[in-house]
Amino acid sequence: MTRASSRFPLPARVDAPRSVPIRDAVAILRRGGLVAFPTETVYGLGADASNAAAVARIYEVKGRPAGHPIIVHIGDAGELARWAREIPEAATKLAARFWPGPLTLVLRRATGVGDELTGGEDTIGLRIPNHPVALELLRQFGGGIAAPSANKFGRISPTTAEHVRNDLGDEVNLILDGGPCEIGIESTIVDLSRDRPVLLRPGRVSTGDIAATLGATPEPRDRNAPRAPGTLESHYAPRKPLRLVAGDQWDERVRGAPQNCAVLCFRARPPGEKCAMWIRASADPQRYARDLYSNLRALDASGCDEILVEEPPASAEWAAIRDRLARARSA
Repeated sequence: MTRASSRFPLPARVDAPRSVPIRDAVAILRRGGLVAFPTETVYGLGADASNAAAVARIYEVKGRPAGHPIIVHIGDAGELARWAREIPEAATKLAARFWPGPLTLVLRRATGVGDELTGGEDTIGLRIPNHPVALELLRQFGGGIAAPSANKFGRISPTTAEHVRNDLGDEVNLILDGGPCEIGIESTIVDLSRDRPVLLRPGRVSTGDIAATLGATPEPRDRNAPRAPGTLESHYAPRKPLRLVAGDQWDERVRGAPQNCAVLCFRARPPGEKCAMWIRASADPQRYARDLYSNLRALDASGCDEILVEEPPASAEWAAIRDRLARARSA
């Protein structure tokens, strides 16, 4: 199986990364170091997926709990057989339609794929990222790169190189700056390790997209589904408490909020409002998603005591955003 064109176009080529820093990044990966790099979704914290010690370093730097699987990024769909022992027809169809792109396929892992990547599961998550820097890094490296988001575990994912620097500092050997991420939230994850497709995490590739490709709608996550990244009850969280507020309760909730709150909503800031920060979000779900983590980081850094976020619409195109906000909110 060869790599096919994705219906998600590549972002415009960026000027910052050149062949020299990518060559440096490859050398770092080969000697067991960590490289943060851009994808179309969020920045990843990359290590040689075949080097158990390097992957262990990812867990250490992130503070990631043991047993939480890591997605392996590959450069071509022809590499699937290196990592998965069974490649069902559904995987072939989805890869041909959406790779390179924001879709992770969970397949039964091949012999020799270590527990450090899978969290002890019999499955492995794989995707081809849709970013020119990531693709060139994978091409020059010539192997799989294990890469969760390049931030401390459970916190807001990074969508710029500056976010990575702020979160991880010199714990990363090199950061490849590819500009802001185009999509801004993590990939859709689909489990194909059983006899039916199961949606483990929503993302830009929707259930409708998957259904149109496979002729069957993916089922919701069930109790027997393999563990997958970004599916814990608490994730993507700012340090300050985040409260979700229904639109029909917004005015009352804001009136009763502490003066030192920060706001993300679909409304203009009222005259005289004295909250720490007020961000009027886009009503377009793709623009909202692209800006979401940057907005949450700005609100978190505003000096507020609490973050209030107006709930997005309960429609299919907002499903991934609602998922991230539900996990980011405070109990």
